[in-house]
Amino acid sequence: MTGKVFFSLSMSLDGFSAPESMDGLFATPEQLKRDPKLARGVEQWLDLQAWLVPLRFFRENLKLGEGGEEGRDNDIARETFERTGVSIMGKGMFNLGEKSWPEEAPFHTPVFVVTHEEREPWTRGETTFYFVNDGIESALKQARDVAGERDIRIAGGSETMVQYLNAGLVDEFTIAVSPVLFGVGTRLFDGVDSSKVSLKQIRSESSSRVTHLTYAVHPR
Repeated sequence: MTGKVFFSLSMSLDGFSAPESMDGLFATPEQLKRDPKLARGVEQWLDLQAWLVPLRFFRENLKLGEGGEEGRDNDIARETFERTGVSIMGKGMFNLGEKSWPEEAPFHTPVFVVTHEEREPWTRGETTFYFVNDGIESALKQARDVAGERDIRIAGGSETMVQYLNAGLVDEFTIAVSPVLFGVGTRLFDGVDSSKVSLKQIRSESSSRVTHLTYAVHPR
């Protein structure tokens, strides 16, 4: 029996999964002072993830020390991690992560990177990244070969998630809707083919910081 293919991520109330630019995350304090757009991107990203950063599981997974908040948000973050046997991501997300992940990358499973680049596997702590240059279906096949009965997570970014949605390869997804408004940025569902995708809401849970919405995906 194979596991499900799913994705989960945070989204602003007006439908954005990332600010207009992520470059501010790697900028110096001086650069942020000179460029309000970079600073605004950092502020938006922190607001979007504000529900996640204080959690005990988040701190444990990134080895930030003891402590952190318990509760349902923490349980959901931990459950998402524990169900995942393999992750798939696009090259854009990998490029951002390669600059910012700690010595122990936060996946602890194999990760398949969909890219046009040919590259040898790259290991970061317990996580090995494999680079797949013959399409999303090939990446999923390779992921299934090693996932066993555990689930496969499409880790990002949004464009890669939509590619898998449009191809009919996603079983379900969860969105953590944060009470923030971006106005501009990367829209989660830009490019989705609504003629092919039908959704059924299967769960809704709220906390003081975020609302978790889970949908099963069916072909239309």
